[in-house]
Amino acid sequence: MPRATSDAKLLIQSLGKAYAATPTNLKIIDLYVVFVVATALIQVAYMGLVGSFPFNSFLSGVLSCIGTAVLAVCLRIQVNKDNKEFKDLPPERAFADFVLCNLVLHLVIMNFLG
Repeated sequence: MPRATSDAKLLIQSLGKAYAATPTNLKIIDLYVVFVVATALIQVAYMGLVGSFPFNSFLSGVLSCIGTAVLAVCLRIQVNKDNKEFKDLPPERAFADFVLCNLVLHLVIMNFLG
């Protein structure tokens, strides 16, 4: 087992060094995704502890968080300079798409609430 532990430490160190070279705007998007997923997990934990009486509200909150996280990951993919598939797409256009899709997502979520 000591070999597996040293391999895991080496893997974490190499991931840390590679992530240190990531541009700041991508790190900010990553932080936003972590925040949104943590918010969804807190909502699920709250539902498990307290109950799910207004189930539509619970579903709306969790689906809003997960949908926002997915849209943020799409934004990260489009803004990443190393991604050759979106090299002609300006970052402003990618952000505008993100904002518009978030607006549509949250309009659907508000409609689901009733």
